Amino acid sequence: MSITNATTVDEALAALRANPLARLIQGGTDLMVEVNLNRTKIEDVVSLRRVAELRRWHVDEESNTLRLGAGVPYAEMERAPLCDYVPALAEAARTVGSPQIRAAGSLGGNLGTCSPAGDGLPVVSALDAVVHLRSHDGSRDVSVHDFMIGVKRNARHTDELIVAVTVPLVTGFQGYAKVGTRNAMVISAASACLVHDAAAGAVRLALGAVAPTVVRTRAAEAWL
Repeated sequence: MSITNATTVDEALAALRANPLARLIQGGTDLMVEVNLNRTKIEDVVSLRRVAELRRWHVDEESNTLRLGAGVPYAEMERAPLCDYVPALAEAARTVGSPQIRAAGSLGGNLGTCSPAGDGLPVVSALDAVVHLRSHDGSRDVSVHDFMIGVKRNARHTDELIVAVTVPLVTGFQGYAKVGTRNAMVISAASACLVHDAAAGAVRLALGAVAPTVVRTRAAEAWL
């Protein structure tokens, strides 16, 4: 097995271009479980752990949005100041595995795996987030609703890298909850994120782990 330890996005993209079948790994919290259980075999890996750009975030006050690097760990999302901007994401982050898993796992990893039980995915769905992808040929932005297309299937091309996610900053209540077979360190049996966008006068509700991908309950939103 060969491992490329990229230190920049360009290095990671060059490695992907040279070997489109290489597996991307950020924290490895999903992929390594599959490997250890002999559910998948990997020959070539592009590690993104040392790519500093993917671990940055910033608030754009003009557009009132948060741009979150794909590699920002869940451990950072649950702490101030980041937790103050998107409280529902902080709540979701606190439910992710153990402290060690939260230190390694990321939203980019959740999106890359695209498991319907991914803890952060109902939040980005309820917030109408945008996924930012980059390849050697350029960049493209995809609505998170178009990005998640099935069980562990997404719209990323093999030569693309998820570099960031942008979420609108909303005023009003937002919350996240999940249930599982025990109280902690558990995969969701069902999860939900509810957002009240006070400025838009709208309520948005997304459910995880109940269908092949995250579900937006549009009829319930209209009723609420």
